[in-house]
Amino acid sequence: MYENIASFIQETFKTKEFIPLHEPKFRGKEKLYLNECIDSTFVSSVGSFVDRFEQEFASLVGVKHAIAMSNGTSALHIALLLAGVTQNDEVITQALTFVATPNAIKYCNGMPIFLDVDLDTMSLSPIALENFLNANCEIKNNSCINKTTNKIIKASIVMHTFGHSARVDELKIICDKWKIELIEDAAESLGSYYKKRHTGTFSNLGIFSFNGNKIITSGGGGVLVTDDEVLAKRAKHLSTTAKIPHPYEYEHDEVGYNYRMPNLNAALLVAQLEQLADFRDSKRQLAEIYSEFFSKIDDIEFIQEPDNAESNYWLQALLLSSKEKREDFLSYMNKKGIMCRPIWRLVNTLDMYKDAQCDSLKNSKYLQTRIVNIPSSVR
Repeated sequence: MYENIASFIQETFKTKEFIPLHEPKFRGKEKLYLNECIDSTFVSSVGSFVDRFEQEFASLVGVKHAIAMSNGTSALHIALLLAGVTQNDEVITQALTFVATPNAIKYCNGMPIFLDVDLDTMSLSPIALENFLNANCEIKNNSCINKTTNKIIKASIVMHTFGHSARVDELKIICDKWKIELIEDAAESLGSYYKKRHTGTFSNLGIFSFNGNKIITSGGGGVLVTDDEVLAKRAKHLSTTAKIPHPYEYEHDEVGYNYRMPNLNAALLVAQLEQLADFRDSKRQLAEIYSEFFSKIDDIEFIQEPDNAESNYWLQALLLSSKEKREDFLSYMNKKGIMCRPIWRLVNTLDMYKDAQCDSLKNSKYLQTRIVNIPSSVR
């Protein structure tokens, strides 16, 4: 069976050479804009391409403000600071996520709480969130207090897994009820929509990533989005070393971070953004091809976009029937030069997070032993 799958993937990508999981495509004006940037001599965090990218990105996703940063993790760190997360505050997130999500919580000296995901979205479950809050928390002095630890739960981070949207509207309602700031980690979901609205825009704070393996890339890079002008100004201030604007003086009014995106990276992103619609269409077409093929194979399910969602299908995913079959699949495909990988190890099992509070994580454990990603590049 695996031989037929391997042959199909090779035929789909029209090669029998090594097939990467996800590689960037530079088919537009990347070199032109990079040369313009170099000729301008403005290659660092000030320049016309940074401003242009921020304006065009905000318009694309439908928000008032976008603040370009060095990567998605730095954007998430700033978002947590804007949400008021400080030492010993708690932040709810999902255990099934890339390690950058809880790491950003620790940058604020906060404590993560890991809850389960929905099977269909692979993202934070509204049912799991509501059940945890009802069983463990109370509202006191207009704050959500964890009765187990007696600490404040300041925020919750939902990560839209592989570009598939969570039930983010339901999560927002629950968080508002419990005085918790919802933050959207939309690092993987640029070009994805839920109920006709772009992911990353349902809450006051959302972030995106432009790492080398994302749907568009600048090698690194990230962005924070918000409709709140006060939050936007503070995000820019904090990410620019908290420097007070002045023609030549160096005055800083608090601890800030050197997180602004360089103009060189922004030049790449402006060109990449011009191609996003084509990249997204290519990925959705690939999803249709995979879906049709795997519908005829027993014991393997192709992961489809959830109800009410329109996904960018950043990484195409399969659900195998057992951990053993997943291991066999990964071994065979990688030996064939077809790069496939498992989903992340649950972050609550990593040494630095092993003492974190969790729920049963039933769905997360099930998915973690069965999900694999298969080649997903734009063709």
